[in-house]
Amino acid sequence: MEEVQKVKDEALQMLGLFQVLPRLVVFDLDYTLWPFYCECRSKRDTPSLFPHSRGILHALKDKGIDAAIASKSPTPDIAKTFLDKLSITSMFVSQEIFYTGTHKTDHFQKIHVKTGVPFNSMLFFDDDNNNIPQVSEMGVTSILVRKGVTLGAFREGLTKFYQNWNASKGKGKRHT
Repeated sequence: MEEVQKVKDEALQMLGLFQVLPRLVVFDLDYTLWPFYCECRSKRDTPSLFPHSRGILHALKDKGIDAAIASKSPTPDIAKTFLDKLSITSMFVSQEIFYTGTHKTDHFQKIHVKTGVPFNSMLFFDDDNNNIPQVSEMGVTSILVRKGVTLGAFREGLTKFYQNWNASKGKGKRHT
């Protein structure tokens, strides 16, 4: 638990560096929050998170920034069971966990309808490079992660979100 607190403190420090923050941070599950594919596991298994995931989620919660899930898992029942086993289900205002043959735009449409948060006020982390361009085209700041959500990826996401926000501030595209 000491490591979680350390990561949380560092993530909170990062959040304090930016004048503009996302209103909603969206995470993929497989190989983004946790190091496996749900469809390769059983509900009986004991899941684990990547080392920085829990601390980052707690930092967002403390800062009052909502979190959501956008996952193309073909086994949503296993994913939801693992969220419960990890005691993080309540940390997400929206859980769009369903398989689609397309990119995650359907997930984001549902998240937007459920939360009312504009796409340009969202930050998204995913390990699948195929999802990044389409979600980015919606106006969502999207970050490709290689080894799960880390403090480094989190910093990159906050920096890119802030840059995108500033770049479009004068163009009337951003809404708070």
